[in-house]
Amino acid sequence: MCVLVIAEKPSVAQSLSAVIGAKERKDGYLEGNGFRVSWCVGHLAGLSDAAGYDPRYEKWNREDLPIIPEHWKMTVGKDKKKQFQVLKALLNAPDVTEVVNACDAGREGELIFRSVYELAGCKKPMKRLWISSMEDTVIRQGFEELRPGAEYDGLYEAALCRARADWLVGINATRFFSVLYHHTLNIGRVMSPTLALIVQREAEIAAFKPEPFYTAVLENSGITANSERLGDLEEAKKIQTDCRGKTITVVKVEQKRRLEKPPALYDLTSLQRDANRFLGFTAQQTLDYLQSLYEKKLCTYPRTDSRYLTSDMAASLPVLVNLTARAMDFAKGITVDCDSARVINDKKVSDHHAVIPTQNLRTMELAGLPVGERAILELVALRLLCAVGSAYEYAETTVVLKCAGHPFTAKGRSVICPGWKALENIYRTSLKSAPEPEPSGEIKELPDLEEGQEFSEGLIQLKEGKTSPPKHFTEDTLLSAMETAGAKETPDTAERKGLGTPATRAGILEKLVSTGFVERKKSKKTVQRLPTKTAVLLITVLPEQLQSPLLTAEWECRLGEIERGEYEAERFMNEITAMLRELMQNYEVAKGAEFLFAAPKESVGICPRCGNTVVEVQKGFLCQNRDCGFAIWKNNKWWVSKKKQPTKAIVSALLKDGRVKLTGCYSEKTGRTYDAVVVLEDTGGKYVNFKLEFEGGKGS
Repeated sequence: MCVLVIAEKPSVAQSLSAVIGAKERKDGYLEGNGFRVSWCVGHLAGLSDAAGYDPRYEKWNREDLPIIPEHWKMTVGKDKKKQFQVLKALLNAPDVTEVVNACDAGREGELIFRSVYELAGCKKPMKRLWISSMEDTVIRQGFEELRPGAEYDGLYEAALCRARADWLVGINATRFFSVLYHHTLNIGRVMSPTLALIVQREAEIAAFKPEPFYTAVLENSGITANSERLGDLEEAKKIQTDCRGKTITVVKVEQKRRLEKPPALYDLTSLQRDANRFLGFTAQQTLDYLQSLYEKKLCTYPRTDSRYLTSDMAASLPVLVNLTARAMDFAKGITVDCDSARVINDKKVSDHHAVIPTQNLRTMELAGLPVGERAILELVALRLLCAVGSAYEYAETTVVLKCAGHPFTAKGRSVICPGWKALENIYRTSLKSAPEPEPSGEIKELPDLEEGQEFSEGLIQLKEGKTSPPKHFTEDTLLSAMETAGAKETPDTAERKGLGTPATRAGILEKLVSTGFVERKKSKKTVQRLPTKTAVLLITVLPEQLQSPLLTAEWECRLGEIERGEYEAERFMNEITAMLRELMQNYEVAKGAEFLFAAPKESVGICPRCGNTVVEVQKGFLCQNRDCGFAIWKNNKWWVSKKKQPTKAIVSALLKDGRVKLTGCYSEKTGRTYDAVVVLEDTGGKYVNFKLEFEGGKGS
């Protein structure tokens, strides 16, 4: 008798096998010590495509929509059938008494395992391995504390609802709008609202009108003080004139001692944001590097939305902090504090704690890691050392000066204790292309000043500036916007807000690029995310319910409630299908739909009826105004009888001059050819008329 353990990937299966003693290699699994260990190779089984329910769905027809499966089907990918057969045989082997789900400890991992378990028809007892690190000690402890699989039924229900909701919206909305607008328009439950954020930002930038402002700047004895911003240049010039040659008086000196607490540890999204800002990595690159570090036992579980650790980790944390400091070049020679209380909070840890390095740093030769993985590991290590460090303490001084009755303000800052900032600054300087420093970091220390102190005249200048538009999204700021979308309208009690989850956001951003909706454009030290023309058009015609961040954020909230058993899965799915039915029943196609997403066509002339542009299409030459009706068809009987077809040059001449010379026209009466002038005679009817004129003035 033996226990079957199913991991998500072969590399993870090998790590588990090494710890539990299943070291004998077989075809598609490992065996030993009472265990068999196999793997799923990611999503082995998934929801069938539309054609799997009915062959007619291979073609996209509006009449078939919405497609709502009565009974959901699962299929195995062609390239994964061999491994599925291995798993099916193992799951149903008579000597296997128990199955352990060792797929990644999260929503997707649960779905990957259960899909195979269900499709194989397995009914054997199921247990769950739930770990946040691939360290040997953690794996051993995890197997000692296996939990009943039934405890994760809610997680599976939420995962299944997420997959089915994405299928329903993706399949139906994509087909519906693609058919309506004669252009493939990929639409997704999370992807479309994310695209709407990008399009909205670009609209705000385009609509922004910069306004000039003016500031009078007073300089004297190492002090640079500014007047308030003024919208009137003449008012600013008056201040400049008034202050020339006048005494400057210090009227107020205010100093405040401030503390800037260390940042919290990383969850996946905050790590992806900093990796984009500091290293220029995309969210997907960061996730891939972190996943590899997890499988190499150097970092904890990647797909987490927590930024804290649990209390049972407090005792071992100082050891981890010290060995991390010794392993990192940027931390050498610096005394690192370890205030564990700053990062311990059981209430803020759900499925997994924050991303941190593991104690395997002690034995790993970091120089041998790929460059990207090493960079991410350094960033994770930096955040751990900063998070447990002391606060950054500084004195902030505000000085108010007066000159000729006009107030000027100067600010300064002096560092009392660099704290965690010292490490971050050293790390920043080690980067080849560091991001621009924070504005607050540029504030200089002021000289000692006293109230009532006077100075002789100072240099007075005017500076002109303009108000700035919102900034284009980068991957960093877009991830932040996704994380907080709809947060203000979502109840405070909701466990998860925003668009998508830490595990899915990277994939969404990549899909926006691969489907042609978003392009990456490098600008100075950042890479902007800009919508394409198709994206702008799509968001223009897409109804509110498919592009609203609030609605999708509410769906994510519902999935969390399903996971906790607080909301019925069936009710959630009914809400999705009801929305789709209502959408397809009530949606009105935008005017000019046939031309909206079409590639720009070259004009062949001006329509004689309405003055709009005439362009060439496959079957003829049409006026772009759909209400006009003017058309010269290539298969028109009049032209066919002459064994001629109107070309772009012929139609262009007809539209410009009303006539064109044609050679080699065929005569049905004589069987011979002749030359003539074709004259356009449009009476405004359904068909355009033509007549022939011959030399000598005779016409027919």
